[in-house]
Amino acid sequence: PHPPNQLNNPHYIFVDREHSVYVPEYFNHRVTKWVKDATEGIVVAGGRGPGDALTQLSRPQAVFVDNLDTIYVTDEANHRVIRWCKGATHGDVIVGQDQKEKNELNAPNDFSFDRHGNLYVSSNWNHAVLRFSIETR
Repeated sequence: PHPPNQLNNPHYIFVDREHSVYVPEYFNHRVTKWVKDATEGIVVAGGRGPGDALTQLSRPQAVFVDNLDTIYVTDEANHRVIRWCKGATHGDVIVGQDQKEKNELNAPNDFSFDRHGNLYVSSNWNHAVLRFSIETR
C-alpha cells in the first residue's frame, strides 16, 4: 500500500463536524482520516492489506462517521458493512458476510442511515437497495 500521505483510488468520502475528511481507499484497502490542514492521513480502519479478517478491508467504497466517532464502511469484496468503534483495533460486521444476510448483500458500494436507525445499502451486483434494521451504539 501507499504511505499515509498518498491516496490510492479514493471513493465516497465523509466530512465530519470538525472538518476532518474520511477517505475509503479502494486499492489501499483502508480508510484514512485527514484532519483539517493535515499533510498526512491517519489509518482508522483496515490498512493491513486486503482480506476478510476483522482487522482488514477489501476494496472499501463508502464511509460514514456517527456522533460517537464510530466508523461504518462498505467493504465491497467481502460483501459486508463493517463498524469500527472509536479506538477499536478491529471492526464488527453489522450486515453481510458472517451474518444471516450474506446471500443478500453482494458488492455493497454505498449506504445511508435514516433517522430511525435503519441502514440502506446499495448491493451493486444484486442491482438492489436493501434495508436493514441494526442496533447502533
